[in-house]
Amino acid sequence: MAPQDILTALRDQNPLVHCITNYVAMNIAANVVLAAGASPAMVHAPEEIPEFTPICGALTVNIGTLSSAWLASMTTAATVAGAHNIPWVLDPVAHFISDYRKAAAQDLLALRPTVIRGNASEILALAGEAGAGKGADSGDSVDAAQSAANALATQWGAVVAVTGPVDYVTDGTQTAQVSGGSPLMPKITALGCSQTALMGAYCASGPAFQAALGALAHFKVAGNAAAKVANGPGSFQMHFLDALRSTRPQDLAQVIA
Repeated sequence: MAPQDILTALRDQNPLVHCITNYVAMNIAANVVLAAGASPAMVHAPEEIPEFTPICGALTVNIGTLSSAWLASMTTAATVAGAHNIPWVLDPVAHFISDYRKAAAQDLLALRPTVIRGNASEILALAGEAGAGKGADSGDSVDAAQSAANALATQWGAVVAVTGPVDYVTDGTQTAQVSGGSPLMPKITALGCSQTALMGAYCASGPAFQAALGALAHFKVAGNAAAKVANGPGSFQMHFLDALRSTRPQDLAQVIA
């Protein structure tokens, strides 16, 4: 199933995506998922998760504004998703900035996410290697994180997506790259976090490797389109949401190598 077929299926099925994400990302992540053609739900109360997660097509977990209560919800949701064979995506945002956050990321990793999505510094650190990240911003190149991504994918049986100017995707055997987008994209808060939510929508609609590739390509195509008409970060965000909606399945192949 090719990425373009997954986008067609996504729009036909309108999958429900359970997004446990950070406060900063909730609005833009929900709008990104809606614009692409899926249905987001920002449910994080631990009391609801045992009933809610099983009815979803996918789960996404983003530790950007981590707390003990939210971590409990994330752990429960990932456990429930695993028990019901529901694909889930882990975004280990800045997990190297404190011992608490590092332990949380490792505990979630042990629950075997379907896809791990992060910038180069996050992926390097998750694999136990030294990186140059500063908060949620990467200080390392995607090329420098490729071997770490391959090792993580092999160890945990996950698809690993390293995001940057040229994204890298691997399942430990096959690899691919996605190019394009705009330098304005990092200037919009939580846009990367919203990509994790979109990746969940794709995972609900097709196989993990092609789903991760499709979500990354969708972002790059929309970024290319928005950059042509935007005057700055504010107008870019508006045009980007419109471009997510107007992206055609056949457009995805243009940015994948």
